[in-house]
This record gives sequence, structure tokens and C-alpha cells, in this order.
Amino acid sequence: MTWLVRLAAIAAALSIAACAGTPAPREQFFTLARPAAGAAPPASATPSVFVGPVSIPASVDRTQMVLATGSHQVDISDDYRWAEPLRDAIPRVVAEDLSQGLGTSRVLSSRMAAGAAFDFRVSIEVQRFDSSLADGATIDALWTVTPAAGSARSGRTLAHEALASHDAAALAAAHSRALERIARDIADAIRAMEASRAR
Repeated sequence: MTWLVRLAAIAAALSIAACAGTPAPREQFFTLARPAAGAAPPASATPSVFVGPVSIPASVDRTQMVLATGSHQVDISDDYRWAEPLRDAIPRVVAEDLSQGLGTSRVLSSRMAAGAAFDFRVSIEVQRFDSSLADGATIDALWTVTPAAGSARSGRTLAHEALASHDAAALAAAHSRALERIARDIADAIRAMEASRAR
């Protein structure tokens, strides 16, 4: 029986060595960002805009990417993660897109600036933030632009972006493009409000 015990010990040692030699899967982190860099807007240009608050569905309010795998099923990925909370990343990217779209550097999303005076305030309620490595990125957002004086204007943007490749990096890029489309609609609303105010 001694040789059986020794054989079992050797097998266990080999198994442990094999496990130790296999690297654990590495987490990958992704960010939302403006799809294309543009020239820096003039520092003194108007209008001034604050982006916030932004609300997102509870199902995606986490660091892990929530990937749709079926009509009523998702996978909460431990391998693919957002580098910052979506509730911070979304207003940051929308603010950057608005800054370029409106030609002004006076667009902020930092909570520290929330109490300052702005020409316009933008609130966004994200109804859907869907991620699929097969079908791409979908964001359905209700937004409201409130001027310092006058009536607010609300709208809804449903943006779907296909993937350049079926991986998490392409998915993050697709979500960034979807946010750019939302920012474009908001910028159009702000320009229209400015034009009516100038009359």
C-alpha cells in the first residue's frame, strides 16, 4: 500500500504544479472616450454648459461589463471591466462631445462645478445601456436641457452602433460613438434655444 500512497502523493504534486503553471485570466479595463480628437475649442467661447446629473440602469451600475447573451439573459463579466463608474464616464464623455460640437471649452461635468452658474444644464436619464459582443452597443437616453432663463427642452435619443470587431475594446468604442450621437442631439437643442433667445 505504501507505493499507492507515494503514487497518489506524486500525482497530487504534479496536479498542483500544473495548476501553478497556468496563469489566471487577467482582468482587462476599458474606458469611454471621444471617438475622434478635435482642435481645442476657444477658452472664451459661449455658451457655458453643465452636464449632470446622469442616471443609469441599476443592472449596469457596476465595474463589470454586462454582456447580453440572449433575449433575456446577460453575463456579468469578471474579465472585462470599466475603468471608472459609468455614472462618471458618461457625463464626462458627453461634456467633451458637447465642447467640440458647440465650440466652447466652458462645458463641465465635475460635481465640484455643479453649484456654479451656467447658461445651460443638461440632465440625462439612460433608459438602456446594452452591450453585446455580437450585436454592438445600444444607448437609449432621455435628456433635458434647462437654460438659466426660459423653458427647458427635452428629447430622446436611441443610438445603436455596430462593432468594428467582436471584442470588448470595440464595444467600448461603439458606446463612445453612441454617446457622441446623443451629444449631437443635445447640441442641436442648445443651438436652437440660443437662436430663439437671440430673436
